[in-house]
Amino acid sequence: QFLYFIVGKGEAGRRVRGGGSPSPQKSQKNKMIHSVMIINNHGKARLLKFYDAMPYDVQQQMVNEVFRTISKRSDDVCNFADAGKQWPANARYIYRHYATLYFVFIVDDSESELAILDLIQIFVETLDRCFEDVCELDLIFHSDRVHYILDEIIMGGMVLETNKEEIMRSLDGLSRKNTMNK
Repeated sequence: QFLYFIVGKGEAGRRVRGGGSPSPQKSQKNKMIHSVMIINNHGKARLLKFYDAMPYDVQQQMVNEVFRTISKRSDDVCNFADAGKQWPANARYIYRHYATLYFVFIVDDSESELAILDLIQIFVETLDRCFEDVCELDLIFHSDRVHYILDEIIMGGMVLETNKEEIMRSLDGLSRKNTMNK
């Protein structure tokens, strides 16, 4: 397991009023992870999580750019690629391709590529435990649980938890609470 330290104060929880967005210098200052995406083999996003505020049409352009970049790469090349021009200059795509899904993390250069690959593996293994061999339909029909798992691992662009047992314990606690409320 990797040990992650959170350094500095992020602005992930900052609310933006009046349709504006945080300035790029401030919102990306302490970010390590800019976005998490799960995209199928046809370029359809199954999970999108952006840790910087941006309009929907820009998000869609970024998803298309990410898919175009990683889908044409051979499975024999490394799982790192420089991010396109819409991302910060030091951003990279780090991804894994499982069956019909690409799990993509867009990170800045302060994050270790190998640590992010391990984080993707933890995310996928946790999804596998939760859904017993996760598939694309699980992501569609149980998106709330998928987002909850991701939020247990990453919050505001910073890694919170990497222990699969702790993540599952939290998910089980949520399931028990929801069962008791019904």
